[in-house]
Amino acid sequence: MSRSLSSHAGVPLSRYDIPAFVADIEQVVAATTDPHHIAAAVEHRLPRLLATPNLLAAEQREPCAEHYRSHILAVAPSGAFSVVALVWLPGQVTPIHDHICWCVVGVLEGRECETRYHLRQNAAGERWLQPAGTETMTHNHTCVLVPPDENIHCVRNAGATLAISLHVYGADLDRVATHSSINECFDNLPVRDDSNGIVVPWRCPTP
Repeated sequence: MSRSLSSHAGVPLSRYDIPAFVADIEQVVAATTDPHHIAAAVEHRLPRLLATPNLLAAEQREPCAEHYRSHILAVAPSGAFSVVALVWLPGQVTPIHDHICWCVVGVLEGRECETRYHLRQNAAGERWLQPAGTETMTHNHTCVLVPPDENIHCVRNAGATLAISLHVYGADLDRVATHSSINECFDNLPVRDDSNGIVVPWRCPTP
């Protein structure tokens, strides 16, 4: 549900749109380089953006019939982060993947389901993914991923209508060859509920 924003004098505040959000987060990244602090600040501000009516233009809401679609909405003037809209038709899903940078997600509309995984390996060098929990997210729900903490996951549209979420990534995606925050895909590994072996640590490269 959207909420109205007003000052104590009864005069409506300026519309909190993408440019206003970018300017807000630019102040955050100018004050700290700690990705956990930045991601926490972004997550704190994101619900206000999600509450803005008619936030996206029609072309920024366009899906793709074959797979989920990514629309880069803005890249910060500093190049420190990008704001992206991901659009899913019912049943569409991302690959199982991790990220090149910190990421904060907020659901704008629809219903999304996120599944996270542990990467495990046994003494013979065999690797597999162990499911580490599933969460259903609806409007205004937010979550954070900060590498090198475990951040392997996949997301799917779990509803019967269009699903759209806003993703704030700590990288200039226009300077990344794929224009994506995905570091590595793990769809080639088996998925099994097996906690034997050890959890494999990794660190994502800087874009």
